[in-house]
This record gives sequence, C-alpha cells and structure tokens, in this order.
Amino acid sequence: MEEKLNLRDLYRMVKKHLVMIVAITIVAMVISGVVSKFAITPIYQSSTQILVNQADSENIFDVNVVKSNLELINTYSVIMKSPLILEKVIKELDLNRDFEVLYEQVTVSSQEDSQVVVISVEDENQETAANIANSITKVFESEIKKVMKVDNVNVLYPAMVKPTPEPIKPQPALNVVVAGLAGLFLGIGIAFTRDYFDNTIKTEADIENKLGLPALGSITTINETGITSTVAQMKTKKKEVGGKMSGS
Repeated sequence: MEEKLNLRDLYRMVKKHLVMIVAITIVAMVISGVVSKFAITPIYQSSTQILVNQADSENIFDVNVVKSNLELINTYSVIMKSPLILEKVIKELDLNRDFEVLYEQVTVSSQEDSQVVVISVEDENQETAANIANSITKVFESEIKKVMKVDNVNVLYPAMVKPTPEPIKPQPALNVVVAGLAGLFLGIGIAFTRDYFDNTIKTEADIENKLGLPALGSITTINETGITSTVAQMKTKKKEVGGKMSGS
C-alpha cells in the first residue's frame, strides 16, 4: 500500500521530533556565530573613483567623444588589472604577494552610462586596501599615456582609511540566520528520514496504514507493580463481598 505524507503527518512528525530539530538549529547558529566571530579573518574594502577621458580637449562633452569614452571603459578595466599595472603596484608598495593574489583582490567596475570607473580593493588591512587602490590609480594614470591616447585621468574620490572601519565579510548576523535555516531543514530532514525508515507498529493507526487491516482490539502493558496492585484490589473486594455475605 502506497504511503502518502500529508500536512497532518508532517505536523505530527515535527511535533514528535521538535526537541531534536530545535537543538540542531540552535547548535548550527551557535557554531556559525563563533566561527564568524573568532575563526574567520575580517576583510575590509576600500574604493576610489576616477574619470577617464581620451584627451583633454574642449570637446570633452561632445556626444561622440563621450560615446567613444564609454566604449573604452571595459578596455580600461582590463588594463587596470593587467600585469602592466599590478606588477608595478606590488613593487611600489613592496607587497608580499604575487600578481595572482592581488588580481583576485581588485575589482574594477563602472557605473551605468557614465565614464566613472570604480576601483575596489579587498584586504585584511583597510589601510593596505586604500594604499593599493590609490597606487593603481597613480600607476594607471602614468602608464595609460603610453598605451593609449589618454592624457586626462581625474580622481573624483580617493580611497581613504575610515576611523572605525567595518569589515565587508564575514557578516556574522547573516551567517547565523543562514546557519539557522540550514539547521532547521537538516533537523526536519533527519526527522523525516527516521520516521520513513521506522517500520515498527506502535498504534492501531499504524496497523491500518501499513497493513491495510482493521484493528480488532489492543492489549495494554502492565508492569509488575500494576499486577500486584490489581491482585491486592481483587483480594480487598473479595473480603468485602465475603463479609457482606456472612453478615446477612
């Protein structure tokens, strides 16, 4: 007989294993909070904004010039993360890391329909991140003149060190929430698995559901104390009945 799990069965299953599900959820949240707070190194981000033009001319706001500059934004982004720029940044700042590591730390993006390029750097030290971002801008401004016809790089917002920096990751609150949801689903999954593979008969309803047979009756379990108490009650009733019969 095919078994179907309805909402009532799911509710009973959750209620039956509620303590286990709650325990797993709490443990997952605690572990996530402790790991996020003490085991994961915080990462800080620092960004700088620059405006790049092909040439410093009076026609800088001409529609065709602006369109041409926008089309070159992706090219600028690739150049900023190229060995030509990053290798010189490593040498200038005397960074103890290779090109591949620094490449993964740098993100270059542009705001939609604008000539503004944003250079973001992630590092364990916010001051180092700011220095790298500003150094990339400086080296790019120097090298782009040799590579392309660009002689106008304006820094709109340099990378700075905040007095009280906040790491961008890890995010303990978010991690705890995600871990709590994962623990909840894990607990429900374990409860469902235990019930699914449990073939023992416990109630009259189990007989009807698993065997498809009606339950004719049930035998209760009586322990030794219960039997002694029952025998004593029977003896007491027998004496009372005997006394009444002799008295009459």
